Amino acid sequence: MPTSSLPALPIRRLTLRDLTACADLSEDRGWPREEHKWGFLLAAGKGYGIDDPGGGLVSACVVTAYGPQDRPDLAGIGMVLVAERHARQGVGRRLMRHIVSAMGTTPLTLHATPYGRPLYEELGFKVTGRAEMLRGRFVPGGRRPEVVTRAATAEDLTAILRLDEEVFGADRTHIVARLPAFADHLHIAEESGRLTGYAAAWPNMETHVVGPLIARDTRTAQALIASIAARTDRPLRTDIDVRHEEMVAWMKERGLASVAFNAVMTYGVPELPGDWTRRFAPVTVAAG
Repeated sequence: MPTSSLPALPIRRLTLRDLTACADLSEDRGWPREEHKWGFLLAAGKGYGIDDPGGGLVSACVVTAYGPQDRPDLAGIGMVLVAERHARQGVGRRLMRHIVSAMGTTPLTLHATPYGRPLYEELGFKVTGRAEMLRGRFVPGGRRPEVVTRAATAEDLTAILRLDEEVFGADRTHIVARLPAFADHLHIAEESGRLTGYAAAWPNMETHVVGPLIARDTRTAQALIASIAARTDRPLRTDIDVRHEEMVAWMKERGLASVAFNAVMTYGVPELPGDWTRRFAPVTVAAG
C-alpha cells in the first residue's frame, strides 16, 4: 500500500469479530497472539482499528473506561499496535490522537514501554509511576504470612466489587464481574469475616498472570500470591508498582525475576485515583 494512502484509511470500532485479526497483528509485531486477553479487552472495553485494504489490520488499540458510562472517571489505553509493514509512518500517532479526541475530558492512563514513551509524551501524557514486570516459578519457603486466604465464591462478589472501587478509585464492575470466567483462580484474603484483599490469576500463553492484586498490606499481598502459586504448575507473571519495594524484593526471593519496566503515564490528571498503597498490580497493563 502506498504510504500516501494511509491517512485516508478510516478508523473504526473493533468488535469480537476482529479477534483473529487483532491476534494476527500481535503476532506480526513479534508478540504472543494472546487471544484470551484480546477477547477480554474487546468485550469489556472499546477497540479501535484501521483496516488494511490488503487484508488484516494496519493498527489497533483498546480503551477500557471506568466509572459512569456517560461520563467515565478514567480510561486505560492498551494494546497499541501498528503492523510492521506500516511502522514509523505516523499511524500510531494518528490512532492515539483519535483516541484522545474521542475521550474528550476523560482522564487517561497507560503503561508505556521505552519504545512507545516518546510518542505518548509528545501527545501530552506524563510519567506518574513505574511498574516492574516479574516472571518465574514461585518457590515456596520462608515464613508463610499468617493470613487467611481461600478461593472466592459467588457470594463474595459484592464485597470484592466494593473493595475494588474503594482502592481503584472508580467503578470497574464490568471488569471485575468478568474475572470468574476470565481467570483460572480468584482468591480472597479475609480477617474476622471481612475482606482484606483479593487476587486473580488468568492464563496467558504458558504463564498465569496475577492481576488484579489488591491487598490491605504487603503481608496480605504475599499470602494471596502464595495461595495462587500453590494451585498452579505454571510460572507466574505480574506487574508490581515499584513503590511496593518490600513486595518486589520478596517475589524475587521466591524465584521471580525482573523482565522489564513500564512507565505508568497519565493524561488530564496528575496521578491515578484511589489508594496506591493497597493497589499492587493491575488486571493487565493493557487496561491501565
